[in-house]
Amino acid sequence: MNAGFSDHFARQAGGYAAFRPQYPVAMIASIAALAPSRARCWDVGTGNGQAALQLAVHFDEVVATDASARQLEHAVPHPRVTYRVAPAEHAPLADASVDLVTVAQALHWFDLAGFYREVQRVARPGAAIAAWSYDLLTVDDSVDAAVRWFYAERVGRYWPPERRHVESRYATLDFPFAPLPVEAPPIEAWLDRDGLVGFIGSWSALARAREGEGGDPLEEFALRLASAWPDANERRLVRWPVVALAGRVREAR
Repeated sequence: MNAGFSDHFARQAGGYAAFRPQYPVAMIASIAALAPSRARCWDVGTGNGQAALQLAVHFDEVVATDASARQLEHAVPHPRVTYRVAPAEHAPLADASVDLVTVAQALHWFDLAGFYREVQRVARPGAAIAAWSYDLLTVDDSVDAAVRWFYAERVGRYWPPERRHVESRYATLDFPFAPLPVEAPPIEAWLDRDGLVGFIGSWSALARAREGEGGDPLEEFALRLASAWPDANERRLVRWPVVALAGRVREAR
């Protein structure tokens, strides 16, 4: 285990698994198409395996690793997905054994120098890497105002410093690979009011706020949201803007 690893999601791993949105099918297909073959994908920082399960549609094997054992406890089994507890900087993989490396909503947590060394080590000739992240959700003006208040003002001081990379849409992260085009449509989901509260409840900043304050700030958000979303059973379209980076790790010879 990486001595510097901070598990920001262990305390709400169950909520993370239940409420995190699914990635766009078209984006996953676009990313899978970058691989020189479909033998093996390494999904790094897999969390509860959301991306790994979608990638298993396209690959014979997905090795899905995460430094958090608590997150992997909530991963859904799949015959083509192998879950392993491992930090991003030390992959349980042989040299030159991977066609594609993927990182969903996690690159900003890694020791990038160590991780990129591992990417170079495990990549086959022609292998690709893709990393993506989604930013603050949008619904409509009134709901968005409640979300922004909670994000920035109520729990803003509890966000880990790495969150700035998500806010910059990964423009502040080093990505030293020959760029490749990839589709990155927004994530979309129809949620009722409780579904949105559940998603907000999976935020790492909220877990830190609960620990630091002893209460539950999510109750304050739920009350404010009820004013903007009076009918709890009404479903509304929620969108998360996505940014995706992709590149060629090694040129085929």
